[in-house]
Amino acid sequence: MAGGGFSKLPGGSVVVALTLPSPLGEQSHVRVLVHAANRARALTRLRNLGLRAVYLRGNTHPPTPDEVTAVLHHPDGLIWRTAPDEVSELWHPIRSLLRPARTA
Repeated sequence: MAGGGFSKLPGGSVVVALTLPSPLGEQSHVRVLVHAANRARALTRLRNLGLRAVYLRGNTHPPTPDEVTAVLHHPDGLIWRTAPDEVSELWHPIRSLLRPARTA
């Protein structure tokens, strides 16, 4: 279940949505949304966070209007949640996905 896409906004910026394997090593996938000036910059933002093998090929799963609204209202413009979408799960900041697990 990998896929992604983008939506160009009236102001010229884009929202890129990607479904990726979870970087936590779990068997699940995550849906990541990025708001950026263009598609290349959106992918660069993810690569700079350590998600090196991130590519957008095609526009098979573009962000839904609800996803666009969610990422536009987040101060970082970079959010995620598990996929397939759980209706009850809220969007999380990307820091919570990439943060190393704490040991007690």
